[in-house]
Amino acid sequence: MRKKTMIAAAIASGTLAIVGLTGLSVGAGNALSGGQPLPLLASRSSCPTPRLPGTVVNVDLTNTGGPMMGNSPGMMSGGGNREMFGGTMRLSIDQALVGRGTVSFLATNGGSISHELVIFPLADSQVVGTRPMSREGQVDEERNLGEASSNCGAGAGEGIAPGASSWVTLKLSPGRYEVVCNLPGHYSAGMYSELTVT
Repeated sequence: MRKKTMIAAAIASGTLAIVGLTGLSVGAGNALSGGQPLPLLASRSSCPTPRLPGTVVNVDLTNTGGPMMGNSPGMMSGGGNREMFGGTMRLSIDQALVGRGTVSFLATNGGSISHELVIFPLADSQVVGTRPMSREGQVDEERNLGEASSNCGAGAGEGIAPGASSWVTLKLSPGRYEVVCNLPGHYSAGMYSELTVT
């Protein structure tokens, strides 16, 4: 019994050492980059990414794979069931608070299906994830400020393929913003995040 306890303690110590060294290397990288977060997500991308101006917000677009049930024609609207491949979806940003001015969004698709990135202003009383959707499961893009959906390029396109990146640079004033994936059914599946600009 004592031997098993010693082995478990050794495994736990090794795991903690690896986690600690990983945190140390990320912290050192941030210090070397002038305090700006490193584009860790871009390293997973198959696309060469130019040096982006201003504050860079890395956006991770993911899905865990596997089928996800939805309703036709939009995932959460009325109609017959259909299967959408992509499983659980998530959009995460590496910074929730940035200074006003030039902000570049670098969106990397770490999932198995196409995604995109669209930025909207968020009213003071508005809650993220509550925008009205069409029957197709998309929010109205009329008031969007910018989009990154060009495969391995800047601006709007046909969607970011798995393993690829896209980017967009905007001038943002102080306020709240909602960063979303607006492909059919993705917003209702939880692909949104809030960004505050001070």
